[in-house]
Amino acid sequence: MKGVLLVNLGSPDTTDPKDVKRYLDEFLMDKRVIDVPYLLRAFLVKGIILNTRPKKSAAAYQKIWWEEGSPLIIISERFQKKIQEQVKVPVALGMRYGSMSIQKGFQQLKDQGVDEVLLVPLYPHYAMSSYETVVVKAMEVKNRYFSEMEMTTVPAFYNHPDYIRVMTNNIKKHLDGFKYDHVLFSYHGIPERHIKKSDTTKSHCQLDGSCCNTPSKAHETCYRHQCFETTKLVAEQLGLEEGTFSDSFQSRLGRDPWLKPYTDFEFERLPQEGKKHLAVITPAFVSDCLETLEEIAMEGEEEFKEAGGESFKHVPCLNDNDDWVEVMSRWINEWVATETVMA
Repeated sequence: MKGVLLVNLGSPDTTDPKDVKRYLDEFLMDKRVIDVPYLLRAFLVKGIILNTRPKKSAAAYQKIWWEEGSPLIIISERFQKKIQEQVKVPVALGMRYGSMSIQKGFQQLKDQGVDEVLLVPLYPHYAMSSYETVVVKAMEVKNRYFSEMEMTTVPAFYNHPDYIRVMTNNIKKHLDGFKYDHVLFSYHGIPERHIKKSDTTKSHCQLDGSCCNTPSKAHETCYRHQCFETTKLVAEQLGLEEGTFSDSFQSRLGRDPWLKPYTDFEFERLPQEGKKHLAVITPAFVSDCLETLEEIAMEGEEEFKEAGGESFKHVPCLNDNDDWVEVMSRWINEWVATETVMA
């Protein structure tokens, strides 16, 4: 029997600093998030970061927390329930980090008689610290606890026509009536070294980004190229003119160089160049979360207006939009019927 496991990032159970600390410990100790030797990672995370960051992060979570709980969890659950209504196989939900684990998701499917799983990482783009870590963790869990199960994985869908279409329609809907002079596509940041590490050819990727428009097999696992490609395709469908949109990367950690330009720097730069009315898109996320609701929609707007900006609009993620539910349900139903993923 077939079944589906949707996997998103995860969230602390509550906004209590103790719960946030527990969540951050699991997240930051992932070797695909902070990719340094274990002892150094443990020193950085347990010796430094977890002694200062949990209280600050807890305060940020408190600003965006819903009455029902974590926005990312609630949105993901709504998405899962809507999909379940449109497909005939069991659909479970798991998180890469936190108490709603991937193992629990697999167990829910097993309890319903599932022995063939479609793994759906809810990340449009391939990155070590997001898509890849979900796939690796799911495989580890499957092999250790559910070895009798077979698993197929949905590939990164950053350029799939269905994803581009629903992204574009979502943007149009939320920008209707908002007069903007610039659109900023803000993606979650990763360290520059991750680009080199993910280069399967070991020779294509250049840190300055000059390689992103040169066709290569490396693009299959290149986060930066995939982000740029999403922006290009969405901008084409929106009819945006050159110079009226740009890319940036948010949420960097530590002192190592991360992908540039940095989103917070762009919030300061754009008003100085006469861009006073800004629309911000966050295509690296399919569900609104701390990085979109607090870092962009709250802190970002404040930074932009302090720098001279006049109006600011954050476009919500796809969340549980009916168009997005229809697309994912169709991908699942096609897999159930034909074994083909995202035809």
